[in-house]
Amino acid sequence: MEDYIVSARKYRPSTFDTVVGQKALTTTLKNAIANQKLAHAYLFCGPRGVGKTTCARIFAKTINCLHPTAEGEACNECESCRAFLEQRSYNIHELDAASNNSVEDIRLLIDQVRIPPQIGKYKVYIIDEVHMLSQAAFNAFLKTLEEPPHHAIFILATTEKHKILPTILSRCQIYDFSRISVNDTVEYLEEVASKEHIEAEPEALNVIAQKADGGMRDALSIFDQVVSFTNGHITYQSVIENLNVLDYEYYFQLTDAILQNKVQDCLLILNDILAKGFDGSHFITGLSSHFRDLLVSRDAATLPLLEAGASIRQRYQTQAQQCTPRFLYQAMKLSNDCDLNYRASKNKRLLVELTLIQLAQLTEEGADTPAGGQRPTPTLKPITPQQPAAAPGPQPQQPATAPRPQSQQPAAGASRPSQQPSAHPTLPPSSTAAGTAPAAAQNLSAPAAADKKIPVMKAGNLGISIRHPQPAAHAKKNAAPAPPPAESAYEDYAVYEKDLVYYWREFAARLPKEETANSARMMNISPTLPAGQTTFEVVVDNEMAQRSLQQLAPQILASLQEKLHNRHLQMTVRVSEANEHIRAYSQVERFQLMSQKNPHLMKLKEAFGLELG
Repeated sequence: MEDYIVSARKYRPSTFDTVVGQKALTTTLKNAIANQKLAHAYLFCGPRGVGKTTCARIFAKTINCLHPTAEGEACNECESCRAFLEQRSYNIHELDAASNNSVEDIRLLIDQVRIPPQIGKYKVYIIDEVHMLSQAAFNAFLKTLEEPPHHAIFILATTEKHKILPTILSRCQIYDFSRISVNDTVEYLEEVASKEHIEAEPEALNVIAQKADGGMRDALSIFDQVVSFTNGHITYQSVIENLNVLDYEYYFQLTDAILQNKVQDCLLILNDILAKGFDGSHFITGLSSHFRDLLVSRDAATLPLLEAGASIRQRYQTQAQQCTPRFLYQAMKLSNDCDLNYRASKNKRLLVELTLIQLAQLTEEGADTPAGGQRPTPTLKPITPQQPAAAPGPQPQQPATAPRPQSQQPAAGASRPSQQPSAHPTLPPSSTAAGTAPAAAQNLSAPAAADKKIPVMKAGNLGISIRHPQPAAHAKKNAAPAPPPAESAYEDYAVYEKDLVYYWREFAARLPKEETANSARMMNISPTLPAGQTTFEVVVDNEMAQRSLQQLAPQILASLQEKLHNRHLQMTVRVSEANEHIRAYSQVERFQLMSQKNPHLMKLKEAFGLELG
């Protein structure tokens, strides 16, 4: 047990050629060494576990090698290389800036820089996590970093380049390390498994690589963990069990149920997943990735974007052919919206279930879905079979003078003549009820109108507003628009102050950004309307506000007359009197109004000696 070394240290690369996934950077460094064009300061930045410190050590060993190879690698045989491998080299100094971030630590480093190397050509100073240096330490390091001795080379490594001062960045050659791809990680893990005589399935190593998220050190750490769990026989099932990863099988079964519109099966699969301890956020994120993988599997040109094993890749291609691009676009959108709303939702399971119901209804026949790539309509259809409706029978003909529903009766005090549908001629106002009936009977018996029947309507289909009963137009879609009603047929509805205030605020909320001042002013004002009148009054606190509202009055009246269905509505604006408080703006005014309602507040203010600013 004492001889055991973790794989991340045991298989750390010792040459540039063994560094995984950073071919461009290692080639640049090798050429710089071969051509003797070395900078005095380098900055290696990138995610964790991608080889920044490893490349810095290889670089430091190679430039001090006494007999480098023709390929630009260290020989690992000279005294300098052996000292490096045995960790006794005095030419390479590593400093952890996370724990040595003060000015005194940097001054000590600067003092060491002045001493030339005893063996080799260069002294290399590797400062890891350099972004953790304090502001004063950075400033103390600037001059030495800009003009170091000819034998000193600095290599700074960091995972957060944005935290480093621009003055430091301008003095360094910057190398951006990228995340290691899944394929490269799998190939390296296969080599490690072969050297360790461990049996490993490719799908299992693929899951480990995806779990590592581009970091080789994380991948090797997970590999050691799984080896301990499986005792040297790594299988796909053991990996997903040990790492608590959701099996691909669930997503394939769920997609099949969605394509077959089986809502009940979708909910049962979700229940099985949650019962095994998986989080809903983890599930919905994996489902979004599954739809994405199906999309890239449809075309041979995008198939390399699929990061999966060979057997799983074939299964993705098979299921992708059953999905249309429109379905995949909409499914990805719904899943992504669910993922975004998951954190803010109070009933998280219901949110996921509603998303699955919407997904299962995307491929139904006659589904009202938009064009591919657009946002799907967030509607839900019944998931239980409905009873067939009874066959429609002949509808009894309604009399021409059928009484209006109660919700359409005119308000008290307002005269509302009966309104005819736009398809029939409007009767003159002078016609009486007695004269109307024979005329209606005459029209029904005419040959031209023999086939026409008065439509039977339900109150729920009339589009009646709860706030204001308005007759809804029931013209056909292809019919020509009805002419505007004649002056005698127009009726003015009764206006109430509560409705007036509601549409007043609605108009204020719809004002553009240029009218922000008027919008805020209108929100703080409530117009007053005496009962039975059509002229309402608006009281403001200064003349400037009065002029602004008077300039806006035509637009306000046009909107209110349309919303309230009254052409005689008028508005007056006046400035409040000296003793008339419209609204308490300052803290003093608010306190005065509150103290008038509750005199004990004034006594409390005096008892504690409070002052209002």
